[in-house]
Amino acid sequence: SYFIELILDDDPDYQMPPEDKPRVPKEQLETLKAWVDAGLPWDNSYTFAVAHYEPPLEPRMPELPAAKAGRENPIDRILDRYHVENGNPIPEMASDEVFLRRVSLDIVGLLPTRAEQDAFANNQSPSKREEKIDELLSREIDYADHWMTFWNDLLRNDYTGTGFITKGRTQITKWLYTSLRSNKPYSDMVRELVAPPTKESAGFINGIKWRGEVSAGQTLPIQFSQSISQSLLGINMKCASCHDSFVGKWKLEDAYGLAAIFSEEPLELHRCDQPTGEMAKAAWLFPEIGNVDPTASRDDRLKQLAELLIHPKNGRVTRTLSNRVWAQLMGRGIVHPVDAMGSEPWSEDLLDFIAADFQDHRYDLKHLIRQITTSQAYQSQSVQTAPDSNESFTFRGPELKRMTAEQFQDSVWTITGTSPETHVHTIDRSTPDPAILAKVQKPSPWIWTKADVKRDSVSTPIQNLIFKGSIPLREKPISAGFITGNNDNYTVYINGQEALTGGFFGDIVTGTRMTHMLKKGANQVIIATEDNPSPPVAGGLTAQLFVTYPDGETEHFTSGADWTFTEGTLPNHNPKSWKLGKRNWKPVALQPKPSRRAAFQKMAPRTLAQFSSPSAKPSRAALRPNTFLLKALGRPARDQIVTSRPNGVTTLEAINLSTNSELTDYFRRGAVQLAKDSKTISTGDLTDQIFATVLSRQPSEAEHQLLTAVLTEDRSPETMADIMWSLCMTPDFFLIR
Repeated sequence: SYFIELILDDDPDYQMPPEDKPRVPKEQLETLKAWVDAGLPWDNSYTFAVAHYEPPLEPRMPELPAAKAGRENPIDRILDRYHVENGNPIPEMASDEVFLRRVSLDIVGLLPTRAEQDAFANNQSPSKREEKIDELLSREIDYADHWMTFWNDLLRNDYTGTGFITKGRTQITKWLYTSLRSNKPYSDMVRELVAPPTKESAGFINGIKWRGEVSAGQTLPIQFSQSISQSLLGINMKCASCHDSFVGKWKLEDAYGLAAIFSEEPLELHRCDQPTGEMAKAAWLFPEIGNVDPTASRDDRLKQLAELLIHPKNGRVTRTLSNRVWAQLMGRGIVHPVDAMGSEPWSEDLLDFIAADFQDHRYDLKHLIRQITTSQAYQSQSVQTAPDSNESFTFRGPELKRMTAEQFQDSVWTITGTSPETHVHTIDRSTPDPAILAKVQKPSPWIWTKADVKRDSVSTPIQNLIFKGSIPLREKPISAGFITGNNDNYTVYINGQEALTGGFFGDIVTGTRMTHMLKKGANQVIIATEDNPSPPVAGGLTAQLFVTYPDGETEHFTSGADWTFTEGTLPNHNPKSWKLGKRNWKPVALQPKPSRRAAFQKMAPRTLAQFSSPSAKPSRAALRPNTFLLKALGRPARDQIVTSRPNGVTTLEAINLSTNSELTDYFRRGAVQLAKDSKTISTGDLTDQIFATVLSRQPSEAEHQLLTAVLTEDRSPETMADIMWSLCMTPDFFLIR
């Protein structure tokens, strides 16, 4: 056997154990040889795992120490005793400026505005920090926008990437966003993730169906076992999916027992990718609180598993999620790493309290966040510690954190005023005015080159078409929403400016807020389509514009028989080179029953009302597909579950912060507007405004003198862009202190 050869080998490059470890004793070597001679028999009692800390399963509410010095929050009461036991001083409180920036970025992912900073500074209430936390938690759209990043990572949800082209993967985006926005109890989320009542939440347990052959450890049932274990229980079941785990108590049959709950077919165990001849039996990991009936149907098995996960005596799920949220807010888990929930926490009482309190408050996620952020432990000055293990870690305060890719992107968009206006079409971020909603219920005619085409027609030639319409406005509106539906890939131009693109892979609802593109009088709408499906299907297009004028009056426009079309493409994105007048324009035909009309008509009114609202919110980075810039800043490709992101700067990130054209364009565009707005602002006030906007604080005396000197000489867009970029590259911007 090769492993016997390695034990006997004297070559330091090959010998096992390595040369810095003692050699295998002779009597043990003879035992191993005998085992090989016997054919390597394996007994289920064998394990390579070493004895280690075993966390309790059931919830536990610890007895709270008496409050000291008015520190009533249970977290502070537990930690005050912890600090005494560990010889640590009570951490100093963070300043109001630091707290406001930290809590804003942590709860809604946005920098506090200048108005928010002034209001908080002028608030004399002794409970103003709690009031601010409650106000931030009440901003349901901002809250959901931000926390989508955390949950997308944890549940392996994304908008593009592995599996979507082949239909081997589905999103849970709409379900997840709605759940966060409504603050759905975590217990209900677990039920709907594990035993999906509809297809909207099924993408998590269904995993990714990879193209081609995969190993036994990457089948859909095994993915289910690994995903449930990691995301909901903080257990690494990946090793145990191949062989008994070397790092925990979990065995191959445990991983396959969970997998068999999901599997539609009998499931044979494979050890190190080799079939064993043994069939898996559907089973739950903690039978002391109940089990799954292996003879039940798959749907019933999943429902039974869901109830076991949120069983009143199952404290593992609440501890795991509580630890993840603590780590998200405090920079490091009570158990570290957060996926190693078999490790001993640095404070069992603290973890048990937070988890039991979370369960007692009906799995309310916002209550969990509020409980942590209202503690003085959260509100104290941040510290920076080495990334050591739990055994040598001592809590001294919240960790210094770096912005996530999404927080950085959102902050730059806010500072420069360049936030995009479109997002993943399945997300409803609207709070539409009922009056607006009622007015946009009017059906919009669908148009195309002819009216008698059918959805399944394969005779429709592949073609590129350009549609043109004119929309007369009595004056420039104060808000406007534009929406289009199209079976093809398309780009929409409003008065020569690109408004939106879409249509790939069947997207049928896209919208944009585009008031800045509109003007009094005739407004030209150009929609360039690329009809290139496989197989070819009949095309159909509809467009709607809803505007609100300064006097409050509204107007609704739709595509119709007055639109025209021509064949061909636009040469580029420069309207001066289009030469539209020289093209052969033909009248469109109305389509009474185009493909996908019913779905569009159902979703369009609310989406249009959302974009038409004067209070409509710009898009957020968490709601948009990954970009090269976001990847460089640390956003992962979510074909694997990600529960923590790197906290260090990479070479790729550093290069992109200096050279990325997308980022450069944001600062350039923001600088043009800032240069215009600054004409009536004194140099001193402009300096204060820039620091408050970018760094959420006032400049020091030295900073004020430096920037004032620069702005006194030059307020050109180029200088403004350099100033914004320079401040955004500082630790004060990147770090959440």
